[in-house]
Amino acid sequence: MTTTSLTAPAEATRLLRVFDSGRLVAELTAVTSHTWNVQRTHTYGGQAGQAAATDWRVLPLRSLGGDPERTDPGGPGPQPFAATRWLDELPYLAQILDSVPAPLNAVRLMALGPGAVSDPHCDPKYRLDRGIVRLHIPVVTDPGAVLVLDGVEHCWQPGTCWYGDFSREHLVRNTSQTVTRIHVVIDALLTPDLAAWFPGPWQELLTHGEVLLNHPAPACPVWPAGLPYEALLPSGFADFDAPAPLDGSLIPARIDQGADNILALTIAGRTLALVPASGTEFRFSGWSEQRTLQPDSDGGGLTLRVRRGRALADRHVTAAPRIP
Repeated sequence: MTTTSLTAPAEATRLLRVFDSGRLVAELTAVTSHTWNVQRTHTYGGQAGQAAATDWRVLPLRSLGGDPERTDPGGPGPQPFAATRWLDELPYLAQILDSVPAPLNAVRLMALGPGAVSDPHCDPKYRLDRGIVRLHIPVVTDPGAVLVLDGVEHCWQPGTCWYGDFSREHLVRNTSQTVTRIHVVIDALLTPDLAAWFPGPWQELLTHGEVLLNHPAPACPVWPAGLPYEALLPSGFADFDAPAPLDGSLIPARIDQGADNILALTIAGRTLALVPASGTEFRFSGWSEQRTLQPDSDGGGLTLRVRRGRALADRHVTAAPRIP
């Protein structure tokens, strides 16, 4: 496949949307009567990891399963992302999120306290060629509260909306002595409609470059074969750090209807929710169309697809409903 070599015009860009910063600040009073939890990582299995060593606190508005205590961005897991009870307290922000023309994963209010600074780090899954983006809407800021992204300092203003390439090295630093910097942080799948929010200089990259665009999915997915459904899948396919997802030894996998009628794949001791992608493909909840499964119309096999930008690779495996 022939691809076009284009690079992003910058490490970040302001998007073509502006929101009412006054309404955003006013709504904070509904959720600031308690101290937010410290940012904490979680493993794929859901176990809580080490908390942030600095004053970096989070209020989750969307999380895996709608858990109001999960401060991490999450990823593929046994439950889809859902709104938490905190979002009910923020009707204007809920309206903003409804206006984003893309499937949303985690959405968090993130507060960086006075004098706090994070370690430099990269978030490799937020890449245009993987079809996953991270957006920021500042709510409260200060000239001393900055994001350093790929060596460039940014201090974005309240009510604006920004995209940043957070797969590059970055840190946050707040040298203010009194102001807590608060941003809405939105993790979303990049779609053609969301790409239209980007300014003109980005459109050539988004149209012709190494970018993965996700597409609208059917509202009512139907698995075309009986359940449970068993297959042998490459060990790398459900390993989201694997450099070659279609490679590896074939290991047993099972697709079944779980709790709350969630379609899920169980492999290597992990259960991962599946949701519809474009056409008749299914993707992992919490991931993009970078990896999909497409069952044969007769249920006799699966086509596994891996996309990176405009490049596509696939592998067909034998699978079938389990015979009682």
